[in-house]
Amino acid sequence: MTASGLAAIGAYAPRLRIDAAEFEAAWGRFDAAGVDEKAVPDADEDAVTMGVEAARRVLTAADASGTDVAHLAFATTTPPMAEEDLAARLCSILNVPDSAKTQTMTGSTHVGAQALDATMDGGPFGDGVGLVVISDCPRGDPDSGVEHAAGAGSVALVVDEDGPGTVVDRASHTEAYPGTRFRTGGDDRTTGLGVTQYDREAFTTTLGSAADRLDVSMDTVDAAAVQSPDGKLPYRATGALGVDAETIAAADTVSTLGDTGAASAFLGAATAFADDAERVLIAAYGSGASATLFVATGPVPVNTALDGAVSLSYAEYLRRRGEITRDEPEGGGAYVSVPSWQRTLPQRHRLVAGRCSACGTLNFPPTGACNDCHERTGDFETVELPGTGTVEAVTTIEQGGAPPEFVAQQSSSGEFDSAIVALDDPSGEQTVSVPAQVLDTTDEVTIGTSVVLTTRRIYTQEGVIRYGFKAQVASQRR
Repeated sequence: MTASGLAAIGAYAPRLRIDAAEFEAAWGRFDAAGVDEKAVPDADEDAVTMGVEAARRVLTAADASGTDVAHLAFATTTPPMAEEDLAARLCSILNVPDSAKTQTMTGSTHVGAQALDATMDGGPFGDGVGLVVISDCPRGDPDSGVEHAAGAGSVALVVDEDGPGTVVDRASHTEAYPGTRFRTGGDDRTTGLGVTQYDREAFTTTLGSAADRLDVSMDTVDAAAVQSPDGKLPYRATGALGVDAETIAAADTVSTLGDTGAASAFLGAATAFADDAERVLIAAYGSGASATLFVATGPVPVNTALDGAVSLSYAEYLRRRGEITRDEPEGGGAYVSVPSWQRTLPQRHRLVAGRCSACGTLNFPPTGACNDCHERTGDFETVELPGTGTVEAVTTIEQGGAPPEFVAQQSSSGEFDSAIVALDDPSGEQTVSVPAQVLDTTDEVTIGTSVVLTTRRIYTQEGVIRYGFKAQVASQRR
């Protein structure tokens, strides 16, 4: 049995942007046809944090929560840890039950389609839903066309047999075309042999062969969301797919986000459904080569945050990419062992507080003696905080003033604010104070500033990435 219903789509892209003119001024050329500007992940963003942003948005759009997820698939070509089941991190942050089936897929820009395909085949999910999270931030050598095009973004889909949207047809094709786009072991930069005609043949032949297996007529499609390593190649596939250029343009995201890797075609679908398309072709492709095509009909609820807010110079871009930055100094920062960090994941990932059974005071974290009555109780009532709050105190950590564990981040993104935040409880009757770093903002952060918490990289220690919450000025939340 399979599940073909789509309950919602969520999408996210970093707010940082760099436009083509900055590259042209730096290199005397810009080697990413059709890309006007692209999204750039901040120093504390990666495929996991972007995936969390998209997942939270899609669960809201689907009127669901993490506890409803029975199957979670995570797809990326840029996993922040080369070996680790990153789906487990997503489950912890999103509060997915530990009984949920999980999959982590990587190695090709086709993995987003493979994740959706596998999730559909894994359904139906009874009273639960399937969650597909596709997130990517490719990179190449600084002077390469891959890097000029490389953007960032994430998309998440809720698969539910009772969803308002439906995947009415799907088909795949695999054919060996080595060398079109690849990354060697131990390298984080994508490259290719640059044999233009060969690359085009692999792209059009693989997509076209999958399209030939579809039963649905392409004349019924309003938009075609096609894999877009740049803004030119998808239009080479018009004949192979049986659609015109206008239909592909109706799902364009590469011109404003750049090459978003495994998320590319699905971000296009999110954009098309947000623009009220009724039937969308999703054409995902991976070098090597393989392709999967889906035809989805709406309406599909969409919740996106794709607009840019901050423009970068090329020098600022190089800092965000880690090309001209410092590592953590010798001696390291404040040491927190992985087991100690793991024990606090409910607080760091989901803001789990506790209410004292003796006096009713909210405690964060809910351990030891109550902060108010000092009663030692092991019976705290679990309270998951909504993640909203108000700044009670704030200071700016200027360049050179960061603790050692934050030197790498500050080297990439500059000074940052550190605050004490009074977090609201669900009833709005109590607050609990916590320290939190504040994300870069165009607004001044002062006492009384309203914030919301979001998930970001805190730092890396002993080779292990530590994820946790940071504060974002509420008015800057997209």
